[in-house]
Amino acid sequence: MYQGQSIQVTKLDGGIAELCFDNKTDSVNKFDLRTVTELSEVAKALAADSSLTGLLITSGKDVFIVGADITEFGKTFQKSEEEIAAWAFEANHIFNAIEDLPFPSITAINGIALGGGLEMALATDYRVMSTKAQIGLPETKLGIIPGFGGTVRLPRLIGADNAIEWIAGGEQQKPEAALKVHAVDGVVAPEKLKEAALKMLKAAQAGQFDWKARREQKKSKLTLDNLSGMMVFSTAKGFIAGKAGKNYPAPVAVVSAIEKAAGKGRDEALKIEAATFAKLAKTTVSDALIALFLNDQLLKKKAKAAGKIARPVKQAAVLGAGIMGGGIAYQSASKGTPIIMKDIADKALDIGMGEANKLLSAQVDRKKLTPVKAGAILSEIRPTLNYGDFGGVDIVVEAVVENPKVKKSVLADVEKVVKPGTIIASNTSSISIEELSTAMQFPENFLGMHFFNPVHKMPLVEVIYAPKTSKEAIATTVAYATSMGKTAIVVKNCPGFLVNRILFPYFGGWTGLIRDGADFQKMDKVMETFGWPMGPAYLQDVVGIDTSHHVGDVLAEGYPDRMNKSFRTAMDVMYENKRFGQKNGIGFYKYTTDPKGKPKKEVTPDSYELIATVQPEGTKDFSDEEIVDRMMIPMIIETVRCLDETIVETPAEADMGLIMGIGFPPFRGGALKYADSLGMKTILEKCAKYAHLGELYEPTESMKQMAAEGKTYYPK
Repeated sequence: MYQGQSIQVTKLDGGIAELCFDNKTDSVNKFDLRTVTELSEVAKALAADSSLTGLLITSGKDVFIVGADITEFGKTFQKSEEEIAAWAFEANHIFNAIEDLPFPSITAINGIALGGGLEMALATDYRVMSTKAQIGLPETKLGIIPGFGGTVRLPRLIGADNAIEWIAGGEQQKPEAALKVHAVDGVVAPEKLKEAALKMLKAAQAGQFDWKARREQKKSKLTLDNLSGMMVFSTAKGFIAGKAGKNYPAPVAVVSAIEKAAGKGRDEALKIEAATFAKLAKTTVSDALIALFLNDQLLKKKAKAAGKIARPVKQAAVLGAGIMGGGIAYQSASKGTPIIMKDIADKALDIGMGEANKLLSAQVDRKKLTPVKAGAILSEIRPTLNYGDFGGVDIVVEAVVENPKVKKSVLADVEKVVKPGTIIASNTSSISIEELSTAMQFPENFLGMHFFNPVHKMPLVEVIYAPKTSKEAIATTVAYATSMGKTAIVVKNCPGFLVNRILFPYFGGWTGLIRDGADFQKMDKVMETFGWPMGPAYLQDVVGIDTSHHVGDVLAEGYPDRMNKSFRTAMDVMYENKRFGQKNGIGFYKYTTDPKGKPKKEVTPDSYELIATVQPEGTKDFSDEEIVDRMMIPMIIETVRCLDETIVETPAEADMGLIMGIGFPPFRGGALKYADSLGMKTILEKCAKYAHLGELYEPTESMKQMAAEGKTYYPK
């Protein structure tokens, strides 16, 4: 009946048409402009064929439909709010046309059906799902809501409360959960999917199922009395607002859209959905979150490319068995790569194995692992005091004490016992990889692999290369990090690498504010309101003031023009008084333990007394805007410097490094995306305002050129 590039339609026996989504130019099905256009043509053809008495929708791929083509959003979202709403409402006419066909319809969901994929299935009368499939409406994770009828049809099928939970949460749902709330009508083994769907469709054709009543249910008002509606919506708004936070408007907007549309029929309800979708599409939050999604896709693409030239890693090793070494060993073993953990003392090995065992036990407690599986993973970590089995390893991660002399000695020793070509990576947060490589006979096999603490939680790994590091070594390390479930960002060697180098100018702005009289507690509150998971003083306490002080010294030496210590800072005074933060119970805040065993922070007067010694002009109140600007502008400038110096290749990698490495507010998209939202001319005005504070606020030539040309880091 129809042969398109995205959709093919075939007539089956019994008056049934099979509409198959099978993208001929991509490995997956998605709702791009071409697919939507073809679906419109198909809907007209189906309606015009009087010989048809049923419709079966299938997929020719391993997945059903992964959702909309996010790369097309940018162009669409440049339109006005009214134009976007009109576009969304017009697109819904196509789904309505499928829903309104004069015969029953069913979708066979064989794999992932997300966003528009699930909305396509919701437009049919029935749905059968493979036991291997997953469905969901994840649009809120992009700062928007479903735009192809998801907020209208799903509540009418599974109830407002269930639909709110699904859409506001944005999570993928497994077959059991989908069947339980009646989002699907059956779950069968993959090989029986088409057969089961056809059987149900033929039963509907024969009048055994009242498909017209099912369709009317989706097209009518939401069945909910006033009191129940008030309870569902008011409770949901409060709960979701508390969970999502004020910086993420989409989850709460879902509740409002469903509530406003509850008393409307399908077409009027779809207008409300389209208007809400359009409003959210114009926010900086959706702009940032969509950019993050695309950035993540870029990193996945780079990791896939690295995997093609990487050497296989079948056996790994870690040197140093403390908390960090134990964390690395756990992560490697739990993701399928056996690892040897070496140290020079039994006590250290006990700590490393204890850390791995603790993390596995936590997985068992949460029922993520069985005790047997946890035991099997632990057995893949082999503690040792010697290099006996190192001849068979493919990669070694050195994680000994952060001391150049010790590291060089250990690296030289291990290189002598491994087989030729073994990759040796140093886990260091600040020591020059180029300097460490001078200890190596084969520097082409050596590089940095910087894990962030705690290893099991932090998604980022910086892969740092020196001038002599081979591309194969880089690719192998990226592939190993990926196999561990981490996101690797490739970074050129420089003091502080990427993340710490960019973080410390932020701290530089903060220590300058304290020197000028700012209140550290107020600054923590302001920056947490800005979106950081913790304010700068609290972050220093969590990182460890001794650790941060050391990295600060390294960066001051590396970038003396803007990161030198030209005055005694609040960090210095805390360090001198051995107030190292959470690790010893006292830093800017004092730490006690709550009844659940978690650290609880308190403010003590002596913090202010110590800080007063580095505030020559006493205390002063600063506006929230000045606090944000004086901390964020140096961070933006340093990120630009990293891009200019090709420390990273793309704005996407720089921004993702900050989001995954230090918790930069995702809804702001990273330092460069945030810079785009402010506008470069505005940033230069702020730089001029604070020029008297020194080179930390000096914009680069590339920034001046961008402002003059009206350019941005991300395409508009």
